[in-house]
Amino acid sequence: MPKKEIVVCKQLPAAQAPLSQAARFGDLVFVQGCTGRNPATGAAGMGIKEQTRFALSRIRMILESAGTSLDNVLTNTCYISRREDLPGFNEAYAEHFQERRPARTTIIVNFGAPDNLVEITSTACIPG
Repeated sequence: MPKKEIVVCKQLPAAQAPLSQAARFGDLVFVQGCTGRNPATGAAGMGIKEQTRFALSRIRMILESAGTSLDNVLTNTCYISRREDLPGFNEAYAEHFQERRPARTTIIVNFGAPDNLVEITSTACIPG
């Protein structure tokens, strides 16, 4: 029986909340919700496209630390704060998932922070 393992990406700062960057169970990796903050500086991206790219860059880094990649993402749950940002979000999202796109759910939410426009959580596999 597989055991839960915590995945740590040392290139990203540790979360201040009580959570893990990702958890691995067998060949599955469950990535935390990643926001649109620059992975290097922590500053919020300028607009939905940049924030989407930053969130997916964070996810990519975490998945690589777990031994997999964006190519192996099975599903994404995406939260955006404004419906009118959906076209820009889709454009930036498609840059990272051109073929073999994962299943996706997109939800419009109120983050309560005006500079936070997007958050994405992912589930990926580690191919055998």
